[in-house]
Amino acid sequence: MKVSLIYSPAPRLVREWMMDVPSGTSAAWALENSGVFEAFPYLERGSLLLGMWGQRVDASHTLQPDDRLEIYRCLLVDPKVARRERFRRQGSKGAGLFTSVRVGGKAGY
Repeated sequence: MKVSLIYSPAPRLVREWMMDVPSGTSAAWALENSGVFEAFPYLERGSLLLGMWGQRVDASHTLQPDDRLEIYRCLLVDPKVARRERFRRQGSKGAGLFTSVRVGGKAGY
């Protein structure tokens, strides 16, 4: 059966491995036989965060035909903190509800 393994080592950079694996294959077996650890030696085998179509799975998860196994990297910045900083940088007139003002209206209404 065919499955794909996806890893994004950096923003806007995605690597994909298409694999033909026997039925009943676990996610851990697919990782070991994909070549991802040779391509990215800094990945630690036991501590990877895995997912299937955006939903977290364990390494023992049994793969199904046409599954998309994803390796997630750790967040460098909390998304809430990043949004708060972006808002602070843009100011209240340049973000969210405050970007467009009706003629004759007050900002934010």
